Amino acid sequence: MITRMSTLFLRTLREDPADAEVASHKLLVRAGYIRRVAPGIYSWLPAGLRVLRNVEKVVREEMDGIGAQQIELPALLPREPYETTNRWTEYGSALFRLKDRKGADYLLGPTHEELFALTVKSQCTSYKDLPLVLYQIQTKYRDEERSRAGLLRCREFVMKDSYSFNVDDAGLAAAYQAHRGAYQRIFNRLGIDYVICTAMSGAMGGSASEEFLAVSPAGEDTFVRSTGSDYAANVEAVRIPAPAAQPIDGQPEMEDVLTPGAGTIDELVSCLQQAGHGEIAADQTLKTLMVKTREPGGEWVPLGIGIPGDRELDQKRLEAAFDPTEVELFEAEDFEKYPFIKKGYIGPLELLDNDIAYCVDPRAAAGTAWVVGGGRPDVHRLHAVVGRDFTPTGVLDVATIREGDPAPDGHGTLTLARGIEIGHIFQLGRKYTNAFELDVLGEDGKPQRVTMGSYGIGVSRLVAVLAEQFHDEKGLRWPAQVAPWDVHVVVANKAEGVAEAAAGIAEQLSAAGLEVLLDDRKASPGVKFKDSELLGMPRVLVIGRGWANGKVELRNRLTGESEEMEPVAALDALTAR
Repeated sequence: MITRMSTLFLRTLREDPADAEVASHKLLVRAGYIRRVAPGIYSWLPAGLRVLRNVEKVVREEMDGIGAQQIELPALLPREPYETTNRWTEYGSALFRLKDRKGADYLLGPTHEELFALTVKSQCTSYKDLPLVLYQIQTKYRDEERSRAGLLRCREFVMKDSYSFNVDDAGLAAAYQAHRGAYQRIFNRLGIDYVICTAMSGAMGGSASEEFLAVSPAGEDTFVRSTGSDYAANVEAVRIPAPAAQPIDGQPEMEDVLTPGAGTIDELVSCLQQAGHGEIAADQTLKTLMVKTREPGGEWVPLGIGIPGDRELDQKRLEAAFDPTEVELFEAEDFEKYPFIKKGYIGPLELLDNDIAYCVDPRAAAGTAWVVGGGRPDVHRLHAVVGRDFTPTGVLDVATIREGDPAPDGHGTLTLARGIEIGHIFQLGRKYTNAFELDVLGEDGKPQRVTMGSYGIGVSRLVAVLAEQFHDEKGLRWPAQVAPWDVHVVVANKAEGVAEAAAGIAEQLSAAGLEVLLDDRKASPGVKFKDSELLGMPRVLVIGRGWANGKVELRNRLTGESEEMEPVAALDALTAR
């Protein structure tokens, strides 16, 4: 098929959009692939829709390859199923909620575990109906608080979500591995640089969970890799190994010391050293931070968190640890409610004595000694031993992870990088089938509870990821698998007969099964060349000055290489399989 640029619904821009922060956002808008409608909402124009459909095609082929069957569920969903699983409340403000004319509650689907479970419940009655994998490629809706970066964080986006249904955990594990392999093939075919990371399940629930992250400085997710093994994890899922418990006998008794004006860790360390208490370092202090948590629909509850003084609280790790429970840092009015909590001098003893839960970093193992807050201004406590002087309510691993930290698997150290989430797979187990009592009759004739897996790919986000990983200073550089057209034919010679010859070459390419973009506009060669670089087709055939000598120029947009050759040779090169 031939698409002529003279009639194509396309307008390229020379300037970056004012709200664009990352390369994919700038280039997809400038190249006329997408257009902004509202924050986090974009229209797909003809060229962009072609890329999206090509990505969908790769996803669909690999899903079909593992025996999955495609269905299509509605995006407008009733409240009741989400009430059953409590996600009407758990999702919080991320849900788009609405009412119909009769006042009934609905939502725009952010994900479809509930509907898939109910659909299977209505159709499957026997173990013979399973195993089963169903999927859809559908528009989803989430009211993102910070929609940004074009297609990378949208309020309306296209997602492939699939769900496996099995009668036992072994079947679930097999379905999980089948999806894992399919995802690797999808991302490998697309040519994406990605890593597979251990991840948190969050509001999805379930046990095993892995995240596929495209390596990119534009990513919002931080992940770690080990220098000594294949360990990789989303930073929220990193678990610091706790040191062995230390003997308590023989340790110095806890003592209160004056620390005037030492409201920060740096001031505390300096004060203690000047007072002759030895070479105390920040990592020997346990600073207490106050947060408040709230179950969906419940009341705020205070919580103290103790982390080593040389670390900071990682907000993302904190939120992931509590999801779907809300968690926020204490504010001024919160401290006013609890006058015994002295900001800058908060200690575990006063919190525990007042029935406020106190959780500690894994490094604060039993028998370890710390400098802690004294619970009143200008006082700290030395030699506060865990398990002797205070017993934490629990362990909470939410401190920052740093480059060079020991890898949790004991091999090497950690390196940090940024990534964009492109896929996530979960072994959900029976969370949703329990909620809807999804049973089938087993071989023994008795009801058997079905187990589920959930597997998502951000299809529209993949377009942005490809743009992030495949571009240069001139524009986009699409891999052949997803390029909107196979060949971009540029007519850069106004001599008589050249336009007709170019059209003839385009016809031959089309007849050979290639999708051809023919730039037949009355624009200057300079404009056409800039547009071809911006649009990013992998192969560009230029019919320009060399035509008088019987030559055309074949350019490879991905490698930057170009070669002059006879038209027949160019046709052979382009149509070779």
